[in-house]
Amino acid sequence: MTGTSSERSTRRTTEGKATANAGKQAERAADRRTRVTVLVALAANLVIAVAKAAGGLLAASPALLSEAAHSVADSLNEVFLLAALRRSRRPADRRHPFGYGKERFFWSLLAAVGIFVMGGCFSFLQGVEALRSGGEERFSGYVAGLIVLGVAFLAEGASLIRALHQVRRQGGTAGLRDPALRTVVAEDGTAVLGVTLAATGMGLHMLTGQVVWEACASLAIGALLVYVAYGLGREARDQLIGEAADAETGSRIHAILAAQPEIDSVEALFTMKTGIDSALVAARVDLVPGLDSERVEEVAVRIKRSIAGAVREADQIFLDVTDRPAREAQESPAATGERGGA
Repeated sequence: MTGTSSERSTRRTTEGKATANAGKQAERAADRRTRVTVLVALAANLVIAVAKAAGGLLAASPALLSEAAHSVADSLNEVFLLAALRRSRRPADRRHPFGYGKERFFWSLLAAVGIFVMGGCFSFLQGVEALRSGGEERFSGYVAGLIVLGVAFLAEGASLIRALHQVRRQGGTAGLRDPALRTVVAEDGTAVLGVTLAATGMGLHMLTGQVVWEACASLAIGALLVYVAYGLGREARDQLIGEAADAETGSRIHAILAAQPEIDSVEALFTMKTGIDSALVAARVDLVPGLDSERVEEVAVRIKRSIAGAVREADQIFLDVTDRPAREAQESPAATGERGGA
């Protein structure tokens, strides 16, 4: 009987390790694809930023200069995202026992700040300055400027298509859980729309001779960038301060716990994302009466393995065995580990 139980335990351990290794390989493959996507976006933005800046200076175009600032901000953000990809996969150590997965959230927050300051604020300044001074109407460079915008539209569109293709390969909206990929999609989508606004403003300026059209285009680009920066920053903030795993994951974990014959009730369940594909799980459970200490330990190990096998992102699992009423447990959720967990 003992031998049979030991064999089952060994088999579950082996299967769990195989599943974990397969998951890590899939994560590394996804990281490689994301890195290529970010590098493509970086190369496109660097070339386009130089072209937009040259065209903006030649045509004295506030809309084109706003787009140049936008591309510079995007280029810097891609550098941040590359740092996030490299640093977030470092293994856990003594100072960071839960790993470095939240590095991605931190660097994506810096990217959002970069979009706001370097892109949005500069675009607003360009628009206000054009309205105040009236702008210098030099149409000789506008044709070149529109050509630059056309090339930028194609380059940004190609980068956006690459990013959207990767999102689809990684499960559609589920792929947007990665802040690096989410930021690239937001940047490229905003860039395509921003180029369209800049070209429209320049074209109307050429047709009417009124710089107000370009000023409005710059202000619209600035508002667009601020909106995108706010959205990305809010997502990063929520994840940095400790966002719970999605509701579906929480429900699956709760169902696994409730299905265990040794668990009388699940008093409390807490989850927190520690990375894009990792989460901490802490549960307070009330066991059925009559279990001795050895049996409790065996049950706890089995339950943890069950959760880890069914929920891939649950890489840190803590169980606290208690006999307190559920109401009392819910009144002190911060006290998850105050009693000796199994």
